[in-house]
Amino acid sequence: MTAQTSVDFRVSDGLRSDLGRWRTRALIVGVIGMLAMAAGLLVFHQPFQFYQSYLWAFLFVLGLAVGPLAWLMLQYLTGGAWGVVIRRPAEAAARTLPLVLVLFLPIIIGIPNLYPWAHPAVVAADRVLTHQAPYLNYRFFLLRALVYFFGWMFLSYYFNRWSLVEDRDGPAKAHGKMSFLAGPGVIFWSLSVTFMSIDWVLSLHSQWFSTMFGLLFMVGQGLTSMAFLIALLVALQARAPMSQVLTKRHFHDLGKLMFALTMVWAYFSYSQFLIIWTGNLPEEIPWYLSRTNGGWGYIAMGLVLFHFALPFSLLLSRDLKRNAKLLRNVAIFVLFMRMVDLFWQVTPYFYGSAFHLSWMDIAAPAGLIGIWLAYFFIQLEKRPLMPLHEPNLEEALNHGRE
Repeated sequence: MTAQTSVDFRVSDGLRSDLGRWRTRALIVGVIGMLAMAAGLLVFHQPFQFYQSYLWAFLFVLGLAVGPLAWLMLQYLTGGAWGVVIRRPAEAAARTLPLVLVLFLPIIIGIPNLYPWAHPAVVAADRVLTHQAPYLNYRFFLLRALVYFFGWMFLSYYFNRWSLVEDRDGPAKAHGKMSFLAGPGVIFWSLSVTFMSIDWVLSLHSQWFSTMFGLLFMVGQGLTSMAFLIALLVALQARAPMSQVLTKRHFHDLGKLMFALTMVWAYFSYSQFLIIWTGNLPEEIPWYLSRTNGGWGYIAMGLVLFHFALPFSLLLSRDLKRNAKLLRNVAIFVLFMRMVDLFWQVTPYFYGSAFHLSWMDIAAPAGLIGIWLAYFFIQLEKRPLMPLHEPNLEEALNHGRE
């Protein structure tokens, strides 16, 4: 069976109505969450809790915006039908980066509430912080953040611009330009995410370090964004035009990628734990001691069972990966566990072994994710849901129909 290339890939009226409804619901949840966070900061006067909750929730949203950009560039490097079906959602997610930059402003304001290196007296009294001061200081921190966002937004602008040119004029000129930048773009993404994880998370307690920390954040962003793209495609499949495009084979391919990233996340996490635990150095062990004792120990065990073991077991099934609704449910569950993982990584920096869960830890992700999703749906409906002159378009449309 051959797919029809005459499909109208523009957002259908029915899908536009669905997107409008989803956008409204997301916006309502986002506004309620942000108002609750504002109340926590201004009414209940809990600035420390506000910024702590905001930080890990922001990191999750950042993965939703920057992770798809990495998948977009990887598709230009490798080709294949799997990447064509996620290209337009990935482009739309990347176009939300200006909003993500605005959402980063509270973290800039809250630097004194988050990072010990922002206090000269603390730095002067700590030999390690004094040694790290040329790198960990307010101005250089902001400069590096500006470089990260500038690079991500430039890549987003570049690929989105030339994608439009390809739709209009064909792939002769545009596709080569996008493929040319994809390799350096992936390198920049990997380096920027690595240094971002050091700056925004690892420096919360600069006495501890790990050479695998950046790799964990890279894999985490890849897993977060792939799970989101899978859940989105299943939702889009209910309406034209994606109902005429997506096949079981597409979901099988994307499910295999989510399966692979689940294993890689577990491998990196266990490798970091094993190296630090066997080294048994006093400057390294406290990071895990605070995250495996008290209530945090249950969270750590939950991550082993539900972030790795359960998704791994389910995604072994070929039939599940080809069942869109079941795969969507697994993807949504993986997204939830990604939030739990970020919460587990960030919050113990402030409370040690004492387990702490604030109502702001619920309001912050609700607010940030709701606002981001509302803007994402606006971006998604602006363009056809498949690239019109992509060289692999015919292969993607026939994928699973041969």
